[in-house]
Amino acid sequence: MRVVIDYRPALRERSGVGEYVHQLARALLATFPPCTAGRPLDLTLFSSSWKDRLAHEAALAGATIADRRLPVRLINLAWHRLGWPAIESLTQARFDVAHSPHPLLLPSRTAARVVTIHDLYFLTYPERGRAEIRRDYPALARRHAHQADRIIVPSQFTARDVEQRLEVPPERISVCRHGRPDWQPRPGTDVGGYVLFVGTLEPRKNVGGLLDAWERLAARGPRGGPPGRALPELVLAGKATEAAQPWLERIARPPLAGLVRHLGYVDSARRRELYAGARLLVQPSFEEGFGLPVLEAMTVGVPVVAARRGALPEVLGDAGLLVDPDNPDQIASAIGRLIDDDRLAAENAAKGVIRSREFDWERTAHCVYDAYQRAIQHRQCASA
Repeated sequence: MRVVIDYRPALRERSGVGEYVHQLARALLATFPPCTAGRPLDLTLFSSSWKDRLAHEAALAGATIADRRLPVRLINLAWHRLGWPAIESLTQARFDVAHSPHPLLLPSRTAARVVTIHDLYFLTYPERGRAEIRRDYPALARRHAHQADRIIVPSQFTARDVEQRLEVPPERISVCRHGRPDWQPRPGTDVGGYVLFVGTLEPRKNVGGLLDAWERLAARGPRGGPPGRALPELVLAGKATEAAQPWLERIARPPLAGLVRHLGYVDSARRRELYAGARLLVQPSFEEGFGLPVLEAMTVGVPVVAARRGALPEVLGDAGLLVDPDNPDQIASAIGRLIDDDRLAAENAAKGVIRSREFDWERTAHCVYDAYQRAIQHRQCASA
């Protein structure tokens, strides 16, 4: 099976879709080794950028790299609006499957076309999108979903959303959950110091609600926890968008000055260390199609407070505390419980480690490979 994946989201700062693309490519190569006789998978990673190059690295050994010096915005405009140029023209190769890691198709003359739809937040709040997401996704996602030979989603939540809002038959959707990172849990005696938020600083992440909750915690003063336990630092780890400027200004002045720190984007090499130093993770998003930070935190053994929205309850299960993201008091209360109650924090951390083992990239690779096969069958039947 000859497969091409659009690897461009993973070229620079890998978060969200970029991390998904990178880990999926690694898992496919590890699960279906290219050196195997009669190998079932021949994988090509396509990249295009005017300045960022996709270099050969050990984690991607076995893949064919098709790297072109083309501006991202230009090729996105041509692909999304014109359906041109075909991936065969750009790579000088033919494929059985062309996989786009976002809702809009990868143009191809002959390959079965697969898209991954992580969530449909861009339909709920189209004005909050950026660049091509704002310009193209709301207008084109429905048509591209119906043209795709297979749709991959990371959760049952997104599967239901795609079925209902895009009116895609459920038999054309494959639910392939993300896998956990290859990290060891921290020692059970380590409880960490700061409270951690991981994610791009954008409206859907509910950073404003988190800061409201933090102000409430700061205003309470000493709580009924262990003697002398002070409010830890809140660390925001993620790239700041234009929408984040009011939040950054807010944390620089009282009452949050000195209580909240913005780290910016943290690369993959430093992320485990970042989680290992945390007392807990708080993920109060209004909507997530999966929620990788929750799984990453559970893998390390960090207790989690997450919103009772989107796919977050599906990922967290009973291994953490779920809250209403519209209720800062409830967010503050849950954070306070895990700060003050060592036993509760330890219980949730242990449950999280166990639950994280249910998410495995090898299983993801098999699920995606099966989706590719179904996409090929769909295209063949449609062409017959």
